[in-house]
Amino acid sequence: MRTDLSDRINNMSTSATLAMAAKARELRNEGKDIIGLSLGEPDFNIPEFIKTAAKQAIDDNFSSYTPVDGYGDLKTAICHKFKRDNHLDYSPGQVVVSTGAKQSLFNVAMVVLNPEDEVILPAPYWVSYSDIVKLAEGIPVEVSTSIDTDFKMTPGQLEKAITPKTKMLWFSSPCNPSGSVYSREELEGLAHVLAKHPDIYVVSDEIYEHINFVGGHVSIAAIDGMYERTITVNGVSKAFAMTGWRIGYIGAPEWIAKGCTKLQGQVTSGANAIAQRSVIAALEAPVSQIQYMIDEFHQRRDLVLQLLGEIEGFKLNVPEGAFYVFPDVSSFFGKTLNGVAIENASDFALYLLEHANVATVTGEAFGNPGCIRISYAASEEELKEAISRIAAVV
Repeated sequence: MRTDLSDRINNMSTSATLAMAAKARELRNEGKDIIGLSLGEPDFNIPEFIKTAAKQAIDDNFSSYTPVDGYGDLKTAICHKFKRDNHLDYSPGQVVVSTGAKQSLFNVAMVVLNPEDEVILPAPYWVSYSDIVKLAEGIPVEVSTSIDTDFKMTPGQLEKAITPKTKMLWFSSPCNPSGSVYSREELEGLAHVLAKHPDIYVVSDEIYEHINFVGGHVSIAAIDGMYERTITVNGVSKAFAMTGWRIGYIGAPEWIAKGCTKLQGQVTSGANAIAQRSVIAALEAPVSQIQYMIDEFHQRRDLVLQLLGEIEGFKLNVPEGAFYVFPDVSSFFGKTLNGVAIENASDFALYLLEHANVATVTGEAFGNPGCIRISYAASEEELKEAISRIAAVV
């Protein structure tokens, strides 16, 4: 077998979440009863009104190539959504529709970053941020946070991380993997620091905005002085349970949007036609149409915190959004469990997979080596069984 792959691909990390999901599938195929709490994928079915829109789009013969940056009426719907939910005034020329928010992020990195530009990543961060930055020849700069501060970066930490090479700040709120939600006051604190550094751009990943248990989601682009330097990234995978439909989008300064369209035109071109037509229906619907999912995630969060709180060694905070808990498990490091030496979070996650048949994800993949990510996008029965298994082996 030839092994002369490019340095680019050899130096790239494998997505830890996808790798753990693949390992779990492999073990299931071997007959093991694996409970998967590793993927960030809602376990709900797509709402019926979205299915209806998709079927109508098929009947209406939406089968041709789509505009590179998205259908015009979808972009208009996105603009209305930004205004309704985020108090942001974007024009269609500032919006680009892509094949998932991950492509949106990749586009932005490739369009904005030059070699050796630095990108500040408050850790923990979503697993793909760092490698996307590296693919664009940028340099990821991690800013460590801890469970004691709810995994949020302070203005002082941001100021300290900025150098003459800093080009961007990337973060998510609600955060994957921690579930942390930045308040208006906290975002204003970060914006105050950035006001002194006008050449730094911000990627605000808001894919979990509706899965927010404290209410009042705030977009940093809505903070004074931030609109012209923020790229707001969103999509429909999480709140609308449309992970496989692969639609993401940005609202950004028009010059960045044009750059993303130019790049996308040479890579994937326009996103899937049927999915785009369906997303119009999703975004035009009131948030109340998906409130049942948000309420269920809230209940599951409380259940998981209660059950994990009964296991000695798990240090917990209260996530305010998304559908993850991110416990600090460093108390297990240096110990031996059932003959297995636990030196780090990767050891612990693998131990849970092999001894409890529960798939989680190591925090090392998110820039926080003391934690593991546990998704509660699963039924209450599965969650209870999974945590019971974990308790039995630790």
